[in-house]
Amino acid sequence: MAEADTITPASAQENGLFIEVDGQMVPNYDATLVLFEEGDVVSGEVVRIDKDEVLVDIGYKSEGVIPANELSIRKSIDPSEEVSLGEEVDALVLTKEDQDGRLILSKKRARFEKAWRRIEAAAESGEPVEGTVIEVVKGGLIIDLGVRGFLPASLVDIRRVQNLDEFMGQKIECRVIELNRSRNNVVLSRRAVLEEERKEQRQQILDRLQPGQVVEGAISNIVDFGAFVDLDGIDGLIHISELSWSHVNHPSEILSIGDVVPVKVLDIDRDRQRISLGLKQTQEDPWQRVVDTYNLGDELEGTVTKVVTFGAFVEILDGVEGLVHISELAHHHVENPREVVNQGDKVRVKILEIDSERRRLSLSLKRVEDQVLPLREGAPPPDDAPEEELGEVRDLGLSEDVFAGAETPPSEDAPPAEDAPPAEEEQPAEEAAPDGEDQPA
Repeated sequence: MAEADTITPASAQENGLFIEVDGQMVPNYDATLVLFEEGDVVSGEVVRIDKDEVLVDIGYKSEGVIPANELSIRKSIDPSEEVSLGEEVDALVLTKEDQDGRLILSKKRARFEKAWRRIEAAAESGEPVEGTVIEVVKGGLIIDLGVRGFLPASLVDIRRVQNLDEFMGQKIECRVIELNRSRNNVVLSRRAVLEEERKEQRQQILDRLQPGQVVEGAISNIVDFGAFVDLDGIDGLIHISELSWSHVNHPSEILSIGDVVPVKVLDIDRDRQRISLGLKQTQEDPWQRVVDTYNLGDELEGTVTKVVTFGAFVEILDGVEGLVHISELAHHHVENPREVVNQGDKVRVKILEIDSERRRLSLSLKRVEDQVLPLREGAPPPDDAPEEELGEVRDLGLSEDVFAGAETPPSEDAPPAEDAPPAEEEQPAEEAAPDGEDQPA
């Protein structure tokens, strides 16, 4: 050893490494001990792993003990899965000497302190934090950030997640939206991160889309008034009236969440980032089949879909209904259309009018040869018929002429229907059934 490196008894004594005991120089072990207090964070090497505790050498007179429940914020963990022999770990000093004289440490609390400082900084700066999903609980997910963070189900994704279990074990980025040290409460939002990431993407999509385009998307949500379609990061709405050429009571009748469908872009509100879509526009228009296939005077079969006070609606093709006015139901006088037909009846009808521009169809039962429509016994008169059974008239796109005289049935003294002048000459169209906006049949 070089002369400069030689430790003389005098220098060793000066450095505190040795002390004189009974005239002899002996090592001063207390000088080599790590100095710390309860609440301090110390570092040490894992020297033993048992099923219920871990021993750590931190340079103290005795090894520190980390109980299994102080290893991690996870529940029911195996110590061997949390640490390995020889690993350097940080631990917080809980007790310098318990009743058994042991030094008690906590790895999870040391990690908690470091994590909390990091989370506080992230909350202040708005930067996201990353953690692993360790539990699925009622109402959301528990994220391991070194601190147990709670991610509400409503903030897991931009749209509602049906099965939270699919996130178990995944690493995800979230934004801190609530922080309370006194309660050790951390509330997170993954949705905020996703929305920020998609903000630029949404603008690119809006710039790319144009009205009239046909694109493909997945059904992301279904509501009473329509269905939302995910167009690679931005949702567009298909209003219930744009789902099908035929009447739809609820969007769930024809669509399910996750369905991939072609849609036509109807309108784009770029300021509000709203996209209106149509599904029926990507399908064959059944009215075009009517125009291409049928002519005035043609006879065909149909199904009575609704009976109203002034007649009956008959579906001749999927999505195409026409009106048989009460005056066209039978050759005899009809007080109540239910005297002749009921919903679900299969009948033959003759085409009286095709209004292709307004998508309106006028039909007749009585003008079909050899059609027998007996008077139904016991049919209630119009005044006694329950209003909810007859239902309200919905606008199916029929011309005003079809509705002429709808609310004024012929009197007993009126001439037979075949000799009567046309209904449209007896009563102006504006006095007929209430007008509504034109809608597809």
